[in-house]
Amino acid sequence: MSVAIGRRTRDALAVIAIALACAGLFVSPVFERGRGLSLDALTWLRFETFGNRHDAAASPAVVIAVDEESYQAPPFKGAPLLTWTGEIGRVMTAVLDGGAKVVGFDIVFQTSIEQSEIPLGDSTLGEKTRGFDRDFLRALAAAAAGGKVVLGEIFAEPPILPAPGQRIAVRQQQNLRPLNTYTDSDDVVRRHPLTLSVDGKAVPSMALELAGRATGTAPLIAADGVTLGAYKVPGSVPSTMTLNFAGGAQDIPTYSFADLRACALKGDKDYFRREFAGKVVLLGTVGIEDRRLTSKRFATRAEGARRPRCVLDERRIAETFARSTIAGVYIHATAVNNLVRQDAATELGRPAIYAIAATIALLAALLARLLRPASAAAILAVAALLYTVLATALFDHAYALPLAEPLAAGVLALAATTGYRFMVTDKDRRLLQKSFAYYLAPHEIDRMLASRRLPQLGGETREVTVFFSDIEGFSRLAEQMTPEQLMALTNEYLSAMTDVIESHDGYVDKYIGDSVVAVFGAPLDDPDHARSAARAALDCKAKLAELNNTSTAFQGIKVAQRVGINSGAALVGNFGSQRRFNYSVMSDAVNVASRLEGANKFYGTTIIASESTVALAGTEFAWRELDTIRVKGREQSLKIYELHGRAAELTPEEQVLLTGYATGLAHWRARELPQAADCFARGAPSDPPSRFFAERAEATLGTGSSSWDPVRSLQEK
Repeated sequence: MSVAIGRRTRDALAVIAIALACAGLFVSPVFERGRGLSLDALTWLRFETFGNRHDAAASPAVVIAVDEESYQAPPFKGAPLLTWTGEIGRVMTAVLDGGAKVVGFDIVFQTSIEQSEIPLGDSTLGEKTRGFDRDFLRALAAAAAGGKVVLGEIFAEPPILPAPGQRIAVRQQQNLRPLNTYTDSDDVVRRHPLTLSVDGKAVPSMALELAGRATGTAPLIAADGVTLGAYKVPGSVPSTMTLNFAGGAQDIPTYSFADLRACALKGDKDYFRREFAGKVVLLGTVGIEDRRLTSKRFATRAEGARRPRCVLDERRIAETFARSTIAGVYIHATAVNNLVRQDAATELGRPAIYAIAATIALLAALLARLLRPASAAAILAVAALLYTVLATALFDHAYALPLAEPLAAGVLALAATTGYRFMVTDKDRRLLQKSFAYYLAPHEIDRMLASRRLPQLGGETREVTVFFSDIEGFSRLAEQMTPEQLMALTNEYLSAMTDVIESHDGYVDKYIGDSVVAVFGAPLDDPDHARSAARAALDCKAKLAELNNTSTAFQGIKVAQRVGINSGAALVGNFGSQRRFNYSVMSDAVNVASRLEGANKFYGTTIIASESTVALAGTEFAWRELDTIRVKGREQSLKIYELHGRAAELTPEEQVLLTGYATGLAHWRARELPQAADCFARGAPSDPPSRFFAERAEATLGTGSSSWDPVRSLQEK
């Protein structure tokens, strides 16, 4: 048995389903390669917004860089790195004597020159150079005795190990730790191993070992994670930590090996104490080899040894050249800093990420369901911006909110819900709008759709203003034109008048041939309906004058119109049969407006309004009281007014004309016929209403005052 559900329930379920599906998609393994973008973006945003939190000089870890300067400086120029071991030992000893806590090697010397079997004379190169590494090995042994040196190895197949003599000097595994890094599925380094497994045993990584020795605390390795002192190292991937990279290139103090070697030869112990006391020192290459993409790839700057020099001259660093990659030694240095400072990035688990993504996706889906697409997109963009600001601020305290997953889910949910709305929800709305567009007012259709109820017969009583207009002498025009020409003229005229009326919130009720019947104040509520109708009448008059001058459909014919405006109570609503009906207006106010339109031809005017309309429209307009008339079908007389124009636009000549007409009308109503005739005669040459009344006054004088009647009966339209 099927159960029908309402549209609201259907749409609500669809919105929830879309939101949950979009969130699930971007939290699922399908989006794994894009998940790291959140860390990349947050690292860049934090750096650009807040800069780096820590002063570089206070960095727990520093780097001794075997850089391009070192390769070019004597005595290293042209010499393979394998032959540098003695000088490396010299610099390491000077650094440790200066107070460094521990030195870690990011360089692995897999062989010694003493092991070379290349023939040289009557023996081999190895035999000729026997004892070459003696000073280096002694330096390693001395440092290892105090636990102040850690050599690097790489777990691989086969493993990459230091030369046997070096391993023996540092007491084998006691001072040997892996340099392996952890790479995400998109080949970007965002996390770093805390431990690596060898034969089922967890071995601390180089960074964890160095941090433990620097803090004097042995790391506690357990199944649920790693603890260093009182710091439980956070990590979203087992046995790793999430790196909290600083931006730029000055967060890790860097020294050129060439300068330090010269400084050691000089014997400047104060320099080494000043720069290395209490530091974790990492020795590594920073050239074009061993470079990795990391989560600071959008926040890198030009690398270089920027710390104060000891002996060699300062070298200018090209600030404009910045790679998106960084040398591997900086990855280990960053891990050490995060562990010592206890500020490794804390990421949320997958359930929490899903909850945040679902929330933003649900917001986006609701916006798309309730608002227009542009408005929904704008609000979602603002919400996304605020969320990004919050995430950036929290990341400045090492808390990493997801960015890519929620924002991508929100955008997809917005698009999917918009598509659903177009294909399903708004399909019914478009059908109703199309079906009723020619029968109902647009606002009535909107109200019907909002209420989710079909239109019904019936109406309500409202105060409205009725606008009635037609073309003067339309029958004569019809005789002069072909049916096609007449149709073109009529359509252009009615289209133009309709546009003007609707621009003033009027509703065109119907067309009767060349006539337009419009209503102001319904179906859209308009407290100023009389004023709106008056403005529309004046603009219709101006628009017709424009058409007379520019329209090709008018073919040079000067078309005139007549307009009647009346305000009053009317019944507005849907009228017709049960199967077909129109939104319309019904009352005596409509009949009066029609009669007022017809009265224009007796007075030679264009726009006539009733006294009720004039009272409601106010003083914005220049009204001329024309007469008191009695129209066909009504016993009660009514005062009629010409809408002459806007009061602010009257010329002095027009003001004199209207004042003279008002004086004449007062004489006429006082039965002072000679004075009335004289006043009207002054305006008669240029003003049709004055000319009409002058003739009327003269005719009354000629037949005697007994024929005088202050109310004129108009028995024809």
